[in-house]
Amino acid sequence: MFNRAFLSLKDSIRDPNLKVEEDDLTVTIKDKFPKAKHHYLIMPKDDINNIQQLRADQHLHLVKHLHQRAQELIDRIQGKNDDQGKLEFRIGYHAIPSMTPLHVHVISQDFNSDCLKTKKHWNSFTTSFFLLSTNIIQELERKKSISLNKELYQSFLASPLQCHKCKYSPKHMPDLKQHLKSQHA
Repeated sequence: MFNRAFLSLKDSIRDPNLKVEEDDLTVTIKDKFPKAKHHYLIMPKDDINNIQQLRADQHLHLVKHLHQRAQELIDRIQGKNDDQGKLEFRIGYHAIPSMTPLHVHVISQDFNSDCLKTKKHWNSFTTSFFLLSTNIIQELERKKSISLNKELYQSFLASPLQCHKCKYSPKHMPDLKQHLKSQHA
């Protein structure tokens, strides 16, 4: 039986307003509640719930393919970007995902979104809770699986707010969002 979050993400895959593209192995959707100007989820068509279920012998090619699809998406977005300079992006996984199935986030580093509301939202993308896709690939190549200390990663979500580009540490999200607009837009 599927849990509710699993069903809601599966429903998003079928939503033509969210679905961006798919290939034989993956589906790419816009995040329903984007935390930045560009925020996408790329997930395998195989039923895998999280990175702890990954095994190098079964999934390394798939994780590399997810990363490749993410990079291709970034390249297309940057090619269409009318802004001065290139948008910065990160590709990665939440250490403890709030939804299944497995999905890699492709997120621009502007964090310009009305959906970015809480410290937990912020810290899930700007602390070590956000595991870079390249590091997951390397870990699978070295150790053949992914092992995480859930208590350690959970603690990152409770970290004090801090700007991801400088040392500014506000007490509240509205102050951080104003700082991002005035200093890093």
